[in-house]
Amino acid sequence: MQETLTRTGFSFASIMKTKFLFLSAFLSLAVSLLLSAFLSLAVSLLLSAFLSLAVSLPLQAQGHRGIGEPPLDTRLMELPAVRKTDVILVYHGFVVCYNTTRLIPDWVAYELTAEELSGEVPRARGFSMDLDYKAPQAMREDYSYSGWDKGHMAPSADMKWSQVAMNESFYLTNICPQDPVLNGRDWHTLEKYVRGWASKYGSVWVVCGPYVTVNASGTIGERKVTVPDGFFKAVLRLEGKEWHSIAFLFTNDSSKQPVRDAVVSVNEVEALTGLDLFTNLKRSIEEKVESQADWEDWGR
Repeated sequence: MQETLTRTGFSFASIMKTKFLFLSAFLSLAVSLLLSAFLSLAVSLLLSAFLSLAVSLPLQAQGHRGIGEPPLDTRLMELPAVRKTDVILVYHGFVVCYNTTRLIPDWVAYELTAEELSGEVPRARGFSMDLDYKAPQAMREDYSYSGWDKGHMAPSADMKWSQVAMNESFYLTNICPQDPVLNGRDWHTLEKYVRGWASKYGSVWVVCGPYVTVNASGTIGERKVTVPDGFFKAVLRLEGKEWHSIAFLFTNDSSKQPVRDAVVSVNEVEALTGLDLFTNLKRSIEEKVESQADWEDWGR
């Protein structure tokens, strides 16, 4: 009888201990799973919030040109619409949307005022990379013996008001392979017209750049810098309360292309390039202003 009780008591204790261990293990597993799920959810939410914030921030605020880069004022009248994937380089006198595949700008935009035209800063001595921009870009060697000029988008002659602006206009992020005849003749003539308009009207807003359609001339240099098929320039002015625009298209070759014959509307440039120029114009007047292509409205 005693043996039976002892065995029975021992058997009961063992069962209770086993149940306790099983319950303890179950609770430990449940807590572990709940904690793991909570941490996973928390990390997921934090990561989602971070990525959402990163995507919503304009790329130019993320230091493409290193510490101290000025932020982009998206209200500037000269700006095209900035896409989330655009690489925006903010300089002292102009803004560049840089194409890291083609190694040329997609567009360059700036305001030019009559006051700035009185500057006397001498022309910078030579071209260079933007050493504050830590990403692929063209180098001078890419242009050597290529037969193409280093063509300014924001002209150095428009930057005489500031030594910094002048020096930055010679960064290769502001440069495209350009036909020497075009660069020295018709494109140069248009640049002088723009300065004349800035003087006459007090200020003008300018956006210009290359266009690439069939890429007929391929690339140059070891880094394969894209040679554009042509160039565009669009100009905006405010006279009284009325906005006026005009645009120009040139092919990247040595053919004679008088500025007057190159006149097109901003809408035509947008159709060719896929850009949304002068995006800060009010929607109620944008179509009217950007459909203009009247050389006489701008005069000589």
